This record gives sequence, C-alpha cells and structure tokens, in this order.
Amino acid sequence: MGGFEGADHVNSRGMPLSMNEATSHWKLLEEDYARLERFGIRTVRESVGWRVFDQDPDGPARLARQAAMAQRHGLQVIWTLHHYGLPPGVDFFADDFAASFASFCERAARCILPWTDGPPIFQPINEISFLSWAASSTDAIHPYRASSPTRGYELKCRLAQAAVRGCDALWSMAPDARMVHTDPIIHVIPTDGSGPIGCSEAEDISTSQFQAWDMIAGRIEPALGGHPRYLDILGANYYHANQWEHPSNERLHWHRNDPRRRDLADMLGDLQERYARPVFIAETGHVGEGRAEWISEIASAVDRCGERGMPIEGVCLYPIVDRHDWEDPSHWHRCGLWDLPGAPGDARRILHEPMAHAIGQANGGGRGNPRVTLHQPDRQNAP
Repeated sequence: MGGFEGADHVNSRGMPLSMNEATSHWKLLEEDYARLERFGIRTVRESVGWRVFDQDPDGPARLARQAAMAQRHGLQVIWTLHHYGLPPGVDFFADDFAASFASFCERAARCILPWTDGPPIFQPINEISFLSWAASSTDAIHPYRASSPTRGYELKCRLAQAAVRGCDALWSMAPDARMVHTDPIIHVIPTDGSGPIGCSEAEDISTSQFQAWDMIAGRIEPALGGHPRYLDILGANYYHANQWEHPSNERLHWHRNDPRRRDLADMLGDLQERYARPVFIAETGHVGEGRAEWISEIASAVDRCGERGMPIEGVCLYPIVDRHDWEDPSHWHRCGLWDLPGAPGDARRILHEPMAHAIGQANGGGRGNPRVTLHQPDRQNAP
C-alpha cells in the first residue's frame, strides 16, 4: 500500500499545515496514482482532513474529484477522515465534539461514496493514542499545550467516543463500509537501574498502546459507547523509534542492532491475539539511505507472521512521497519511495532506487494481494 501524508493541523508556531498541498499531491493526483501501478500498489491511504475540508470552499468538490480519480485508476482507498486538524470553533474537549465530528463524516462520505467500487474503507480518526499524547504532553498541536497525563487520557476518551460516533454516521450511509483504527505499536523497557517504579512505569506505557482500541471495543470506559463491532480492521504504525527506554527516553536503536529490541513479528502477533481482528501495517518507512534495508526487514517480519499462521493483510509505505517536517517546512525528511527536491515550487518526484528494488523483492515473494480483500464481519457477534 502507499500512504500520502495528509496532516492538516496547526503546528506549534500557529502555522496551518496542509501536507497534501505542500507535496503537490492534490495537484499531481493523476501522475501520483499512475506511478503506483509499476510497483503493484493498488491500495492507498488518503487523508480528507477536517480543517482543510471545512475551510476550503472547494473542499467537497475537490474530494469528489479525488475519489473519482482513484476509481479511474482502479485504486482501493482507505480514507482517513480526521488527521489531527480542527476547523475554527471546534474543540477536542467540547461537549459537542463527537456530534460535530459525526456530522463531518457524513459530509465527507457524500463526496466519496458515489465514486467507490465495493465496500468503502474509512478510518475515522488517525492515531488516537498519538494524538492524545501530542495534544497533552507537547506543544505540537496548536492551541493545545503540554498539561498532564490525566488530560491526555481524557482526550483519548473523547477521541474514542468520536470515532464510535463517526462509525455510526458512516454506516448509516454505507452499511457495508469497513472501519480502520490505527495507532503506533511500541515496546518500552526500563532504563538500567531505574528501580521498581521505573519498571512499573515502563510497563504501563507499553500497555497504554492498547487503550484506544480497548475503548472502541467497549472493553474499558463502556460509557463511551464502544462495542466489539466497531473494532473492524487494526492498523499498526511502526517506525524505528517505536522502541525506547523509560525514563531516559533513549531509543533502542535499530541501526545499531540493539539486542533489547523486540521482534516486530511478536508485536504484531500480540495485536492479533488480543483482538482477533485483521491487522495490517498502516504506516512504516525510514529516512535516508536506510530505507531499503528497513523495508526488507519489515517484509521479513511479515513472512514470520505468516509462517506462524497470523497473516498480515498488507504493508503501507508511509509516506510514499516525501514530506517536510511539520515544524520546519524547509526540512524534507527524505523518507519516501519518491523524494522531492525541496525547493519552493519544485514538485518533481525522484525515485529512490534502492527502496524501489527492495519493494520489488518483497512483492516478488508473493506477499498478499494487490487489494485488501477482508471478510465482512458479523458486527453483532464480532470477537
């Protein structure tokens, strides 16, 4: 799969982001979609973006054109409705947040559904756990500022409730729609010598990765309205920095082959065993020259899962086209299958040949299908 970076929040400096515009993806849809066929990529992740959708008078028409373009190219799209940004006047902590989000889901779906072949696939809210952390423990999401873990948990509850309401709104329009819920999967260990408190805190952080999924499934905080039927498809986001020490925050460095790192196949296996739902890697990738080696390692982990009888439904290269840093638009990460020169107005796509070769080798191994074809769940009796 290929994921196009679509974050649309306002960063810590008050700068509104529209990553689809920054990478010229919306401008170059035809070319971007056509390039994917060479690599057998027939499923993509796209972000609608609540803030940009509502603030752009052309937002609904543009989204409909994009859905039509994807249909013409035979692409299956996983549509992310909320990608961090909020329209003016909308507050994560407002009592009407969930209802406002459900209304937005309906408006976006009206643009998408006429151009969808087969069951549509939606992701109501991108990375609930990451977003609740970013908006409560950092200054990354304007106007929210670092506050406390308690505030972060409150936001996680509100986002999970909104995701449930969003699912209901989308199902009211497309009863056969599939729902994706993504979050990072992590591995946290105590720093040497940190003592019992540090060990307990590290374990709590690792366990917290499941909270949003548990809320959506109704396993915890049942007042939010969760139920197993909402937990349809799980997307695991995984990068090199997803394993670290606590409280030092020192990463268990992948490029140094830190022996304390956990096998990705084991982490994915935990997710499948915990929820018994279809799992795919919803985001993965690396920066610079390590991209090809990283993709090969991810493919190897997917193979190990299959050998254990726990197949992974797909791997999404994210981003498929390079992106700039959210806080520094002049810094490009060099992390896509295609890089951008980074000069203002220069939207050329420059293929990263080593990564292209690694993808070719992975696809040559017969992994998965070019489109995600999952069984339709029994929502009343889902596990």
